[in-house]
Amino acid sequence: MRVLAIDYGEARTGLAISDPTGTLARPLETVEQAATETGLGRILEVATREQATRIVVGMPLTLKGERGAQARATEQFIADLQARTAIPIESFDERFTTRVAQRHAAPGQPDDPVAAAHLLTGFLTWLSGRRE
Repeated sequence: MRVLAIDYGEARTGLAISDPTGTLARPLETVEQAATETGLGRILEVATREQATRIVVGMPLTLKGERGAQARATEQFIADLQARTAIPIESFDERFTTRVAQRHAAPGQPDDPVAAAHLLTGFLTWLSGRRE
């Protein structure tokens, strides 16, 4: 199982991929304006290249766990992406991933793919707990 993680943002979107065992997360790249036809196409190119069998998109819930404007935009992005692929897509709580990524990104390394890798690590940990 290879999972592609997407840390969606209107301007920049980070991508990360798991290893084939679904254990480790690796930052990949940043996609500019991911909600456009070009951006959605690029994400699907990466999913194909990386042989993703599942996609997880970070859901930006508020601190209270509610859906605000950014969450609604993310839900639309997910719907637009799902309309273009048969790969299963789900969302996962992404609170704090950007802040963690900013602290852990190497100098000069973009935060967005690192945030996606943190999102993916949390998702893989959660997923492994469900399998036990």
